[in-house]
Amino acid sequence: MKLLKKLLRDIKQSIGQFLAFVLVITIGAFFYTGLVTLSDNLSSYSKDYFQTHNLSDLNVYYDQLSKQDMSKLSGIEGIKKVEGRYTFDAAQSFGDTKAALKIHSIPAVNSINTPTIVEGKIPSSMDEILLDSHYAREHQYSVGNQINLIVNNANVAFTISGLGENVEYAKKNETQDHKTFGFAYVAEAGIPRIAGNLYYNEVLIDAEEGYNIERLGQNVEAQSQQLSYVSQISKERTFNYSQLQQTVYNNKLMSKVIPLVLFIIEAIILFLTMSRIIDSQRNQVGIMKALGVKNSSIMLHYMGFPILVGIIGSILGCIVSAIIFVPMIEASNARSYSLPNITFSLSPFSIIMPILFSSAFGMLACYLSGIGILREHAAQAMRPKPPRKMKKLLIERLPKMWGRISYSNKLILRNIFLNKQKAIASSVGVVVSTVLLITAFGTQTSLQRVADQIEEVNTYDLKVEYTKGAELEKVELPTGIKSSYVQSTFPVEFTKGDEHENATLTVTEKDNTLIQFFDEKDNPMTLMDSGVLIPKSYANQYKVTIGDTIQIRFTDPSFENKTVDMKVAQISNQYSNPSFFCSIAYLNSFDIDYKPTSILVKANNAAELPNVRQFFEQDSQVDTIADKDDLKKSAQFIMKQNSFIFIMFIISAVILSFGAIYTISSINIYERNRELATLKVLGYQKYKINRLIFSENMILTTFAVIIALPISVYMYSIIIEALSSTHQQIPDQINIFVMLVSIMIAFLLTTLSNLMLQRKVSRINMIESLKSLE
Repeated sequence: MKLLKKLLRDIKQSIGQFLAFVLVITIGAFFYTGLVTLSDNLSSYSKDYFQTHNLSDLNVYYDQLSKQDMSKLSGIEGIKKVEGRYTFDAAQSFGDTKAALKIHSIPAVNSINTPTIVEGKIPSSMDEILLDSHYAREHQYSVGNQINLIVNNANVAFTISGLGENVEYAKKNETQDHKTFGFAYVAEAGIPRIAGNLYYNEVLIDAEEGYNIERLGQNVEAQSQQLSYVSQISKERTFNYSQLQQTVYNNKLMSKVIPLVLFIIEAIILFLTMSRIIDSQRNQVGIMKALGVKNSSIMLHYMGFPILVGIIGSILGCIVSAIIFVPMIEASNARSYSLPNITFSLSPFSIIMPILFSSAFGMLACYLSGIGILREHAAQAMRPKPPRKMKKLLIERLPKMWGRISYSNKLILRNIFLNKQKAIASSVGVVVSTVLLITAFGTQTSLQRVADQIEEVNTYDLKVEYTKGAELEKVELPTGIKSSYVQSTFPVEFTKGDEHENATLTVTEKDNTLIQFFDEKDNPMTLMDSGVLIPKSYANQYKVTIGDTIQIRFTDPSFENKTVDMKVAQISNQYSNPSFFCSIAYLNSFDIDYKPTSILVKANNAAELPNVRQFFEQDSQVDTIADKDDLKKSAQFIMKQNSFIFIMFIISAVILSFGAIYTISSINIYERNRELATLKVLGYQKYKINRLIFSENMILTTFAVIIALPISVYMYSIIIEALSSTHQQIPDQINIFVMLVSIMIAFLLTTLSNLMLQRKVSRINMIESLKSLE
């Protein structure tokens, strides 16, 4: 009980230092609980959502398929169930804004890609439609309203029977734009109204558990030789599924990397501080030993400090995370995905890890710091450490130079070199803080670079995607076009040795100036006919260098699993949506028939762009049109979706840095009470004593910053490598501006901590401090 009272008294006497520790632990717990909540909830929900609503394993497209033809497919090996549907495009105009809808028929008994009904019911008659609830909200539609659509240049009216969401549209597009794109479902009875008679052009396949999807695709294509087969796409390659899975993967990485970095920093600060606290109380340890207190009890007494800090800080971090982080996660997720009824809630068990980590590191620090003193005899521990002998400084051996230095500066230099270990320990805290600041600002800057590159790489005005089977060589282009290039994108499997991964291969003209390529040093480059250009993200992951040979297998069934060996001619920085690129001539060298599927267009000027766009919109073969505004929205969306985490990371870095600098500076003052009291007795003015401490801390901060710069570059590279994947490259270079800003903040925090500690210096009791050795 007496030791508990002493612990509480020690905390009261150094309440500022205690609160700084609590703040450090709170930040770590805040990030850990928030990121783990995001990762675990999204992962478990998406897995359950896809399973409950039975997302199709394979979508197969035909020109025209009867019910009898579709029933034959159900007997193919590996298929558990099939559903046929008719898919068509519709459009709506709202003044200057146009919206596109993808509409599917839905059978009376639906078991694949089942919708979630938000309001109303599934359509049953030919004039009813189930509308995307987000699209309906944007355009103020409700159940019972009539909606007029343009289908095949004709106006078709439907009555909205219900509003809903569907598992196949959890992610609609890059920016999750609900205003200009939506989806809907009509009853099978409504197909003749659109198509003229009842038939299907798409088949949804539910595969048997564990059956190889690629093999299944080959079986389906083989059985479709006599049918009007067009193409197919597996679940893993759909934009919806792949984007959500990539988000889950990235969130899991962040939930491990960022909290780990914060806990390591907390551990270092705790270790340094607890070591010096116990060392400064060696005489109290000696008294307790003399009074018969067991060594284990003394050790547990000091371990109570970090345990109490860990518990309080972890609880506060969890509470703050529930109030701030979780609502931000919910808002961010709502903008990114359409996941009905998803909730994010903190698990009570998430608080356990921060408590265990912080307490364990604090207890370890106490043990390593106190074991030496506890091994000493009581009388020996009660005596102060003998003063250290100090050799002359190098500058002291230069009398003329030493004589020009003021007395205050001499005191500073002698104190630093007399207590080298303490000075280094203080510097370590500032080094860690500066490293964290540079890493936080550097990561945010890199995120901005990812968004900026989207517009730098794609310099076209319009990207026109054509429907399957369109012959682009015969397409007539409108007037007002400055330049245009064709391209096509193929789903492929990249193979290097025994490793392989899904990817995309984009084939375009060698001199295509509407897509810019940048090498690993961000220098512009052009495609070559001698090999393939691969993203740096894949090159880093699979240790690929220029001159290597990789295997590319075309996974589209129409290519019959054709595999080619391609030489790596170039490696490029592709921060967003990385793709393999090659020229048309290089693809033709493998006897592969090249058929472009899209055209990139650059208008003569902005005035002619509307007419050019209108020309393509009137072409029945055009599937979709993307423009510069879409690119800008994509860039802004990336920043908006990810910046809040890194902004909080920066704020946390600043708070952690202040906590570290304040704590270490506070201990310095505590340890120098006798010295500072002596100066006060000798008549040293208050402002001079404060300047003495301030100057010493600034010197240590300067030294720490110099040491921190190379360490920051290394730490930043580790974090970027951990957060990067084959589908996401993050720039791994820190610019000078980031370093300068971080250094300025480090000095600013040192200044602020000094100002806050001036009161502590003024409250030093001269008599008690000078009598402390008696």
